[in-house]
Amino acid sequence: MERTLKNCRVLVTGGAGFIGSNLIESLLASGNKVVCLDNFSTGKRKNISGFITNPGFTLIEGDIRNYDDCARAVENTDLVFHQAALGSVPRSIKDPVSATDVNIGGFVKILFASKEAGVQRFIYAASSSTYGDHPDLPKVEDKIGKPLSPYAITKYADELFASVFSVNYGIEVIGLRYFNVFGRRQDPDGAYAAVIPKFVSVLMRHEAPVINGDGSHSRDFTYVDSVIRANHLAALVKDSAALNQVYNVAHGERTTLKRLFEMIREYAGKYDPEVLKIQPVYGPERAGDIPHSQASVEKAGKLLGYTPACTVSEGLKHAVEWFRVNL
Repeated sequence: MERTLKNCRVLVTGGAGFIGSNLIESLLASGNKVVCLDNFSTGKRKNISGFITNPGFTLIEGDIRNYDDCARAVENTDLVFHQAALGSVPRSIKDPVSATDVNIGGFVKILFASKEAGVQRFIYAASSSTYGDHPDLPKVEDKIGKPLSPYAITKYADELFASVFSVNYGIEVIGLRYFNVFGRRQDPDGAYAAVIPKFVSVLMRHEAPVINGDGSHSRDFTYVDSVIRANHLAALVKDSAALNQVYNVAHGERTTLKRLFEMIREYAGKYDPEVLKIQPVYGPERAGDIPHSQASVEKAGKLLGYTPACTVSEGLKHAVEWFRVNL
């Protein structure tokens, strides 16, 4: 039986985002009361439109950079799932000031407000970018390198703040280092769109997607249901050894960008045979990117009971079907 959090009052920051909205959907389905805090700078109102009439759902339109908004959102809350952030390595390189303001300043405000409100546990979205230039594969939680982007620095700083808060204030914290999450409600548009929804949307227009580099770069692509599972497990774990820790949340395998394109083309081609004729265009590598990424999920498996929800191939089939219907 799937282990899910039930009958709690929780806050999801960034709840109108891709991951946040999927998390809210699962929390409402298991009988929780959910408060969503979002300023809609990157989140989409359509992502939460299906929850608005749910009596268990409350929307607070506010900003984690505003302490009063944070304090209002955490009132009478048992748990916080902190998903709000200004994502994207390229965006952080273009605008490091905003990335720092949101990802560190906002993080400290919502964490401190949670502590002040007596929140028992604070679960936050960390990032695989924290591994930086460390060469080892697979990535294990206690071996990180030098960050390669402002975004990576902000996410590592969050881990340090969370640890210090746990030691000094006693709030339970768990960080989940997400690895290249994909799935339903992911935004295919904009300059900083993730690779999978971008590939799907471009192919659906019968255009050639651009692969950064020669296609040999690889990532540990992780279907969104695995991330939702990890968040529930982090909320439920009772072993004190599992607290004040960070965990990789991934599939545990790596897929090259070339192979990723081939799989997406194959699955999209089942609905539109013309897609099968399309070849990718190879462009320059992106600044701040690492060549390869693959996670060890052994620690999360041992201490949280985590296993991936599905294979990359199965996740891609689900994602392509969702994008085909909803784009």
